[in-house]
Amino acid sequence: MVCAAQPLAVAAGVDVLRDGGSAVDAAIATNACLAVVEPTSCGLGGDLFAMLWDPTLGRLVGFNGSGRAPRALTRERITPESDGTISLRSPASWTVPGCVDGWSALHARYGRVPLERLLAPAIAHARDGFAVTPVIAGEWARGAQVVGGMPGFADVFLVDDGAGRRAPRTGERFRNPALAMTLEQIAEGGADVFYRGPIAAAIVRYSEAGGGAFAQGDFASHASTWDEPIRADYRGVTLWELPPNGQGLAALQLLQLLERLDGFGALAFDEPERWHLMVEAKKLAYGDRARWYADPAFASVPVEALLAPDYAEERARRVDRERAAGTDAPGDPLALARRETTYLATADRDGMMVSWIQSNYTGFGSGHVVPELGFGIQNRGALFALDPAHPNALVPGKRPFHTIIPAFITRSGQPLVAFGLMGGDMQAQGHAQIVCDLVDFGLDLQQAGNAPRFHHVGSSEPTGTRMAGGGIVQLEAAVPAAVRHDLEQRGHRVDVAPPGAFGGYQAVGRDPASGRYAGASEPRKDGCARGL
Repeated sequence: MVCAAQPLAVAAGVDVLRDGGSAVDAAIATNACLAVVEPTSCGLGGDLFAMLWDPTLGRLVGFNGSGRAPRALTRERITPESDGTISLRSPASWTVPGCVDGWSALHARYGRVPLERLLAPAIAHARDGFAVTPVIAGEWARGAQVVGGMPGFADVFLVDDGAGRRAPRTGERFRNPALAMTLEQIAEGGADVFYRGPIAAAIVRYSEAGGGAFAQGDFASHASTWDEPIRADYRGVTLWELPPNGQGLAALQLLQLLERLDGFGALAFDEPERWHLMVEAKKLAYGDRARWYADPAFASVPVEALLAPDYAEERARRVDRERAAGTDAPGDPLALARRETTYLATADRDGMMVSWIQSNYTGFGSGHVVPELGFGIQNRGALFALDPAHPNALVPGKRPFHTIIPAFITRSGQPLVAFGLMGGDMQAQGHAQIVCDLVDFGLDLQQAGNAPRFHHVGSSEPTGTRMAGGGIVQLEAAVPAAVRHDLEQRGHRVDVAPPGAFGGYQAVGRDPASGRYAGASEPRKDGCARGL
């Protein structure tokens, strides 16, 4: 089974499975195609994370393929934005892209098919062109309005129709020959070509010309890590996430809070109190997210304390069941325990299931594009804090706080669902909503993805910004009017937002009895689910 946000990418993954490839092989082929056909969300200039069920080991394996800040980049070199954060479009937001090393490391351990075969479909689409799908065309046009003037962007990602340069339209064929050549180099020479060869050299030259801090050594020293997943139980199932520097811990905290709110699991889907309690629990979890989450190689992140039952009990008591909170002050777990992004899921005939997410961060990332390579550079470094006392403070060689998180659900120690939900800070709160849809209401994989969601914005952030006025609750149009009205009566500021604000969900589920798979791909994206 393969589920992803664009049908051509799904087809590439299914073909690899048909040829005897593993679920990891299929994920690499799918991801490489998405880097071509969905550059609005992902690409070789970004990072990736993965979690997979290894049937040989009989357990989950976690992988962190995120990059680090250049070693020459210090806080003193940065001119902050008015809110004290790093500019999303500045070279100061660049971190070393971890995507290609992620492909290499995962393939080395779990691959069965040569890398050349896995990248061949992506190379063909980049070289010969592909028809742009509707959702991606809309994201492309919006992204071009924001970053169309950035160095190199128009050369690679805009078309010239004689009247000027513009984003490709729905159904229009788009080619990226420079990216095809880059992928061909990787197919032939592997990750070394990217990190110790001509690709790194080209990025460094671009950086030097544009005021960036990259040096060849930043790429040569890059390494992914195998990280042990973390977990939380919720009403008979276990949700697994990766530990910080990602935000998956917030989804676990959120579910632990909800399970401790009396009667929450019995509330109907359209019961206003249910929506109120989820938003209030989200605020508390994200308050801790803003205060504590960071790269554990540089900061002491109290993961066990944040997941401790007594801490969840203490935080749950802070939820006002009638009124919206205006602040999201973090807790002190140690006081109680002194002891746009793309997602895809794959599964193979041997029982391996892969939850995989890869991103540039904000759509096209920083907007800075290296024309000779055909891809842009991510802006994950914008998520560092500039306050030196903050755990997430910028330090040379450090990984920034990350929003992209793959997820996995098990039951009684057996794999159940590999899933993810795209969209920045939507992801952790979206993961919790999906788990509740599956567990509390018994929805199937597709119904859970189709169900309307909320997106609470304005929480305090690991960059150092603080919540003001309780933030804003964005509701999808399908949320009943009675829920909207009730939330406003409880003191929430309620707003509407376009469908893209609520994430993009994909999932593969496994029937524990038969071993058969089911797939889901929601209507907010262009994607599909296909199996064989």
